[in-house]
Amino acid sequence: MAEAPGSGRRSLYKATGSPSWKEAFRQGCLERMRNSRDRLLNRYRQAGGGVPGSAQSTLLVHEVMEEEWSALRSVEGRPEASAQLEEPLDLAVLEEIQQELADQERSIIGEYEKSLQFDERCLSIILAEWEANPLICPVCTKSNLRVANGVVTCPCGLYLSNHACDTWTAIL
Repeated sequence: MAEAPGSGRRSLYKATGSPSWKEAFRQGCLERMRNSRDRLLNRYRQAGGGVPGSAQSTLLVHEVMEEEWSALRSVEGRPEASAQLEEPLDLAVLEEIQQELADQERSIIGEYEKSLQFDERCLSIILAEWEANPLICPVCTKSNLRVANGVVTCPCGLYLSNHACDTWTAIL
């Protein structure tokens, strides 16, 4: 006697409305990647910013996938989740998820690079404007500020330098 579809032992583990482990894994990885934006950008900065294309996609993708896999496997008290994880791993699905994460990682880095380029253009415009139209020093209110090699100085001792950390610092 054959069992009707949707009944029997399999229906105990395949709850209707619950996503498959593959979809849960995909969504978890994408959410983890979005939440790891700061960590990704810090690693990108540490790598010097000019990471080649293939190495660039490995900054955080593997780590995110491993973290999500561990989290998915550690879910206790959910028999449907552990039963779904017992299904054979589909390498094509994992590669597709990895490619999605790599695309998202490249997108985040691309946005960051565009932001850096915009900041550099703004800084160049500001420095060019200072060179063209001298400004009086706000500290001594006597001398004009001088700009040379990205450093703003005044004879009174004011020294503004744009360091590699992209922040202006004032030293008096």
